Amino acid sequence: MYFIAVHLVAAIVLLLWAVRMVRTAVERAYSAQLKRMLAHAEKSKLGGALVGTAMAVALQSSTAVAALASSFAAGGLMSGATGLALMLGAYLGSALVASILSFDLSLLTAPLIIVGGVLFLRGNSRQTKQLGRMVLGIAFVLLSLGMISEATAPWRESDVMGAIIGYLRGDLWTSFLAAALITWMSYSSVASVLVIITFGTAGLIPFEVAAAFVLGANLGGTLIAWSMTRGSDVRARRIAAGALVFRGGAAILCLVLFQLLQLHTASLPGGVGLQASLLHIAFNLAVLVLGLPLTGVVARLADRFINETVVEGELNVARLRTPALLGAAHRNADAALASATRELLRMSEMVEVMLQPVMEIYQSGDKPAIRRIKSLEAEVNQTNREIKLFLTRLDWKEMDASQTRRVTDLTNFAISLEQAGDIIAKQLVRLAEQKMERRLTFSPQGWQELTDLHSRVLANMQLAFNVLVSEDTESARHLIAEKDEIGVLERHSMDQHFSRLRGGNPTSIESSDLHLETVHALRRINSLMTGIAYSILSDNGELLSSRLVQSN
Repeated sequence: MYFIAVHLVAAIVLLLWAVRMVRTAVERAYSAQLKRMLAHAEKSKLGGALVGTAMAVALQSSTAVAALASSFAAGGLMSGATGLALMLGAYLGSALVASILSFDLSLLTAPLIIVGGVLFLRGNSRQTKQLGRMVLGIAFVLLSLGMISEATAPWRESDVMGAIIGYLRGDLWTSFLAAALITWMSYSSVASVLVIITFGTAGLIPFEVAAAFVLGANLGGTLIAWSMTRGSDVRARRIAAGALVFRGGAAILCLVLFQLLQLHTASLPGGVGLQASLLHIAFNLAVLVLGLPLTGVVARLADRFINETVVEGELNVARLRTPALLGAAHRNADAALASATRELLRMSEMVEVMLQPVMEIYQSGDKPAIRRIKSLEAEVNQTNREIKLFLTRLDWKEMDASQTRRVTDLTNFAISLEQAGDIIAKQLVRLAEQKMERRLTFSPQGWQELTDLHSRVLANMQLAFNVLVSEDTESARHLIAEKDEIGVLERHSMDQHFSRLRGGNPTSIESSDLHLETVHALRRINSLMTGIAYSILSDNGELLSSRLVQSN
C-alpha cells in the first residue's frame, strides 16, 4: 500500500510539473504574441472571451491568463468588463484542454518524447528549443496520466477505498470543498480535473462524487486567481473578484441543484470519466454563455464595492520593506552583485508600472494615474542613484574580469531605466496632457498602430528583465531581434501616417505631432531596454566589434 501511494503521489507531481513545463515553454517562446492578443481583447466582449479561450488552450492554464489579464488591468490597459469576459473564456479553454488530454493518447507518448527531445537538444533557435520543451511537457502529461491509472488499479477492490467513497457519496459538500482546497494548493485546475477524470475512468469514484470533485476544482481554480491578486492593483482585484462571483457562485449553485435533482450516472452517456469531462466543459460553457452579458453589471458592482483605499495602504506597506542595498557590508562580490540585481529588478518593475497605463491615460487623461507616474519617476531616480553609489563602493581590486563586467552592465542598465522613466514621465505624459487639453483624437488606424507598438515595447521590457537575471545568450539574441522589429514597426507607422496626411485625413493632420513623438518615444524606450542584451552578447564574444565594412 505504501509503494502504491508513493507511485500515485509521484505521478501527480509529474503531472503538475508537466503542465507547468508546457505553460513556461509557451510563455517564453510566444510572450510577445500573447500580449498582442491580449491587447486586442478590448474590441468586444465576445472577442475578449475568444482571446481568453485561445490563450488558455495555448498555455494550458487559466491561471496564466489571469496573471496576464491582471497585469494589463493594473496598468489601465483593460477594462473590468473585458477582463471578466477574458477570464470566462479562459475557463472554457482550460476545460477543453483537460478534456482533450484525458483521452487515451498513450500511443503518442514515445513519439512525442523523441520529437520534443530532438527539438530541444538539437534546435538552434530559442523558439525551436521552447517548442521542444512544450512537446516534452505534453508527453510527460500523458505519461503521468498512465502512471496514475496504474497506481490506482489495486485500489479498485479495496475495502478501505470503498468505505471512503461511500462516505463521500453521502456527503458531497466534503468532496466539493476537498477538491477546491487541493486545486487551490496545487495551483492548477487542469491537473486536478485530469486526476478526477482518470479516477472516474479507472472506476474508483461514482458520478456523484466525480461531479462534486469537478465543481470543487472549478471553485478552487477561481480561488487561485483571487488569491494571486490580493496584493495587486485594485483593478486587477476587481476582475478576480468578479470571476469568483461568476464561476465560484455557479459551482455552488450547481452542486445544490445536483443534490435536489439527485442526478445519477445512469442518466448520462459513457463512463464516469467521460461524464466528468463533459460536465466540466458544459459547466464552463454555461458560465460563459450566461455570464458574458452580465460582465458589465458585475464589473460596475466590483468598482463600487472594492475601493482603492486598501490598495494604497498595501503599496505604502510594500515600500517599507528592507531594500536589498542595505546590506552594504557584503564581503564578497557575488553577494553584492546579487543584491544590486535584486534592487535593479525592483527599479525595473517601477518603470514597467509607469509604462503600462500610458495608452489608457492618452484616452482618459486619468489625473490620479498621472500623479502616480510622476511620483514613481522620483523613486526611480532615487533608486538609480543608490544603485550607482552602491556599485562604486565595491572593492574592484578583489573582483575578477567577469564581475567587473557585470558591475558595468548593471550600472548601464540602471541608467537606461532612469532615462526610460524620464521619457515616460516627461514626454509621454506631457503628450497625453496636450492631447486632452487640445481635445485631439487619433485616427482609428493611427491609434491601432500606437497601441500595437506600446504592447510590443511592454513585452520586450519583460524580456529585457529576464535577460538581466538569466544572462541567457539566446534570450539576448531574441531581444536584439525584437529591437529590429520595433524599428520596422516605427517606419511602417510613419509611412502609414504620412500616407494619411497626403490623403487629407483631418484627424491625422491635427494629431500629427503627437503621433510621431509618441512613436519615437516608445522606440527610444525599447532601445534603452535592449542595451543589456548587447552587453551580454559582447561579454560572451558573440557580437561583432563594428558593423561598418572595412575599407581597403
